[in-house]
Amino acid sequence: MNADVDIPVPIPKSTAVKGQAIRLLRKLYGQRYLQVMALVGVAWMIVFNYVPMYGIIIAFKDFNIIKSISAAPWAGLEHFRAFWDDDNLGYVIKNTLGMSLLKLIIGFPLPIGFALFLNELRSMRFKKLVQTISYLPHFLSWVILGGILATWLADVGIINKMLLALNVIEEPISYLAEAQYFWSIIITSDIWKELGWSAIIYLAAMSGVSPEMYEAATIDGAGRFQKMFYVTLPSIKGTITILFILAVSGILNSNFDQILVLKNQLNESASNVIDVYVYQVGLQQSRFSYATAVGLIKSLISLVLLLSANFITKRLNNTSLF
Repeated sequence: MNADVDIPVPIPKSTAVKGQAIRLLRKLYGQRYLQVMALVGVAWMIVFNYVPMYGIIIAFKDFNIIKSISAAPWAGLEHFRAFWDDDNLGYVIKNTLGMSLLKLIIGFPLPIGFALFLNELRSMRFKKLVQTISYLPHFLSWVILGGILATWLADVGIINKMLLALNVIEEPISYLAEAQYFWSIIITSDIWKELGWSAIIYLAAMSGVSPEMYEAATIDGAGRFQKMFYVTLPSIKGTITILFILAVSGILNSNFDQILVLKNQLNESASNVIDVYVYQVGLQQSRFSYATAVGLIKSLISLVLLLSANFITKRLNNTSLF
């Protein structure tokens, strides 16, 4: 048979690579404005997130501001051992873990529930009003909110006046001067400030749930609460899992601004957390190497918590960050 058959001619590897490079350059040129915007973000991240990582070696040196980092003598693990032997270690860890765990247990589920009920509101005007009121405190700094709370919780503040009028207490209480009330104040005020803002993420996830699923549940006779538990929650499981992983990894990150504004010498036994302790030791006492060592320990523990939470959630529901 002498039929003509088209035999493919192999393209040289160098020519194929050259063609791919040309196509890539054309694509980048077509996206040149987006690429410039992305490069600005990458440059910012490198300058402010990666370049400062060189300062980690301060934890292993006896650094002071008179000498440069490279000129400071090596100290090895001396500062890490000093933190382990520090008398403040016990109550600093207790305060940090205590407040963070309570925030996780109480503060993490509340935005989910709040978003679920907002999602069920039929009046869009009322829904927008509630959302606006709930996330407005997020835009106020803790300096402003701290001043408001200090006024409300003072002896002659509105909280004492209300409780006295209701005969709940017999005499005014200076709440910020009592260490036993500090954790409750921190957790309540943090929820007040971030509840509405945190719910936005869940509301965005709920907006992506197919209406057909709700229609099918209605046909099956499901009520509102049944739709919440059997349609909405399973549909936003991935979002909840990712935010839970991030919350667990940041369990040692106490809200520095909040605590620094509300703490004082009278409640110090309940308010001194790792972040505040590092600030006091590092800047106020100029023990830069010691403070860096404490911060490095905290970062390593946070990394372990992140990897552990990611591994566990991946095994349990096949959802993870990576």
